[in-house]
Amino acid sequence: MTENSTNFLNSLARFLNQDTILRYLLKWTILSMLVGIAAGTLSALFLTLLNLATDFRTVHPQIIYLLPLAGFFIGLLYYHKGKTVERGNNLIFDTIHNPKDVIPFKMTPLVLFGTIITHLFGGSAGREGTALQMAAATADQLHKPFQLHSADRKILLIAGLSAGFAAVFGTPWAGAFFGIEVLLLGNIPQKSIFPAIASAFIGAYMTELWGVGHTHYHIDLVPEISMMGVIYSILAGLAFSIAAISFVRITDLFAVVFKRLKYAPVRPVVGGLVVLGIVLLLGTYKYIGLGIPVIVDAFHQPSQLQDFAFKILLTAITLAAGFKGGEVTPLFFIGATLGSALSIFLPLPVGLLAGMGFVAVFAGAAKTPIACCIMAFELFGISCGWYVAIACTVAFLASGHHSIYNAPENKSPKHLLFGRLGI
Repeated sequence: MTENSTNFLNSLARFLNQDTILRYLLKWTILSMLVGIAAGTLSALFLTLLNLATDFRTVHPQIIYLLPLAGFFIGLLYYHKGKTVERGNNLIFDTIHNPKDVIPFKMTPLVLFGTIITHLFGGSAGREGTALQMAAATADQLHKPFQLHSADRKILLIAGLSAGFAAVFGTPWAGAFFGIEVLLLGNIPQKSIFPAIASAFIGAYMTELWGVGHTHYHIDLVPEISMMGVIYSILAGLAFSIAAISFVRITDLFAVVFKRLKYAPVRPVVGGLVVLGIVLLLGTYKYIGLGIPVIVDAFHQPSQLQDFAFKILLTAITLAAGFKGGEVTPLFFIGATLGSALSIFLPLPVGLLAGMGFVAVFAGAAKTPIACCIMAFELFGISCGWYVAIACTVAFLASGHHSIYNAPENKSPKHLLFGRLGI
C-alpha cells in the first residue's frame, strides 16, 4: 500500500468515525458495500466450485473410497497451517464477544479448500459454515485500515455473518436477522441493524450478479389455519426439536470420541473410514454431500422415516472428525425429510410439513427462530406463516440450551433469555 493511499484511508477513517447520523450512514454504507461485494463474490466462487465437485462425485461415486485419504490431507493442512483458525465459526463468535486479534485471512482459503475436498470425496456436510467464515474473516481485515474501535468491529463481523448467510442461501432478510440473532438475542445493538441488512442484500445480489443460482422449493398446498392445525404444528415442532437435540448431542459425542486420537490428522482418516463403511453398508449415496435432490423430493412425496436419522449420523461423524463444511444444509435435509415422513401420521400436506421441518430443525439447533421464520417466508411464501411460526417457536423452546453454535467460550446474551424462561 502506497503512502498516498495510506494517508487517504487514514483521513477517511478519521472522518467516518466522527459521531453524526450522516457520517454513520456514509461509513456503514461504504463498509457494507465492501463486505457485501466480498461475501457475494466469495460465495459465488464457492458455490460454483461446490457444484462442480458435487457433479463430479455424482458421475464418479466410487471416489468416496478415497475419503479417508482426503481426510488425512485436510487434517495435515489444518495441523500445520490452520491451528489458529480450526475453531471456525466459534472463533468468529468469540471474536465478536471478546475482540482481540484480527481473524487471520488464511481462514478463507483454508475453509474453502477443505469444504470442496470434503464434498468432492463424499463427506456429509453443509456450506453455511464456509460462507460465514469466509465473509467474516474477510470483513475483519477492514477494521484496521478504517480504524474501527471494538464496538464497530463487532458490527463489522455481524455484517459479515449476515452477508455470508444471505449470499450462500439467497435469502437476504433471513441473512440479516441471522447475523444479529445468532449471537445477540435479547441484546441487539441498534447500530448493527443497518449494516446487517445492507450487507445481506448486497451479498445476495452479488452472488446472483455472478450468475450463481439457488435451489428453489415449493409448497403446493397450505390449508387455512385451524385449532387442529395448531395442534398438529405443535406436535411436529416437538418432533423437530428432538431431531435438533439429537444432532447436537450426537455430534458432540463423536467430537469427544475423535479427540481421544491425539494426532489430529488421523481423526478425519478414521471418520472417513467410518462414513465409507456406513455408506457401503446402506448401499446408497443419498446421505452424503449436501443431499439437495433428497430435500427437493421431500416436498413432493413422503420420505422414508430413516432418512433423517442416517443424515444425522453421517453428518455428525463427518464434522466431528474434522472435515469442513457447515451444519445448516444437513439440518435442512434432516428437517425436510422428517417433516415429509410425518405426513404419514399427521394430516397436513407433505410439502407443508417438509417446509416446516426445513426451517424448524434449524431454528432448534441454531437458536434462531426469527431468522428461520423469515427464511421460510422468502423461500416458500407468506401463506405458510402460521404453521412455520408455531413449529419454529416450539422447536426453539423445546430444544433448550442445545445449539450447534454453543461453544463454551461464547456466552451470548441468548442464555439470559433461557434463564428467564427457566429452560
